[in-house]
Amino acid sequence: MRATRFNPQTAEKHKETRVLPGILGTKIGMTQVFTEDGKMIPVTVIEAGPVFVTQIKTVDNDGYSAVQVGFGDQSDKHLTFPKFGHLKKAGLTHNVRHLREFRVADTAGFELGQELKADVFAEGESVDVIGISKGRGFAGGVKRHHFKGQHMTHGYMTHRRPLSSGATGPQRVFKGTKKPGHMGDAQITQSGLKVVKVDTERNLILVSGSVPGANGSLVTVNKAKR
Repeated sequence: MRATRFNPQTAEKHKETRVLPGILGTKIGMTQVFTEDGKMIPVTVIEAGPVFVTQIKTVDNDGYSAVQVGFGDQSDKHLTFPKFGHLKKAGLTHNVRHLREFRVADTAGFELGQELKADVFAEGESVDVIGISKGRGFAGGVKRHHFKGQHMTHGYMTHRRPLSSGATGPQRVFKGTKKPGHMGDAQITQSGLKVVKVDTERNLILVSGSVPGANGSLVTVNKAKR
């Protein structure tokens, strides 16, 4: 797969016509693309959208401007009555699984039930991707916090165990001290990724580098804040 060369003029023109600062998607997996000069770029494939507008919030009614969108499919037996009424009010003909909100400066141009696809982004743009990291279960201090550990020589009894962590003065362990415990399964934001390619026909976005989460997990792609 070949990556097209970044055109600043095209990206600037696309930025003016874009209506939503982000989109929901599913992480497909990782692959690689090659530029015209033969450089290899590792990328993550994200199935971005389509998403549907389920609610429009305005300053007069809600105190701020935002657009709520829905993504994914959900069966009727897993749909609650409040969510059913919410989607029915939006005029959707099918159930959506995930609901997320995006702040916008102006809600003009948005309509309930409107479909938005991967073309909200252009090639060469910087994005921030939010996902839930893989859960690793219970882990010790060496694996969880990258502690150095103790000596591995024969007769030494505390190879990977954390030693005393309480201060002499307070005679207690402070809150927030790094300890063994649950590792992973936390929200992670990967910043400064580049959109390498956008496939509008299949709603695919290829971003440079890795994205938090397992394959098939939900991710949020936002315009980069920095």
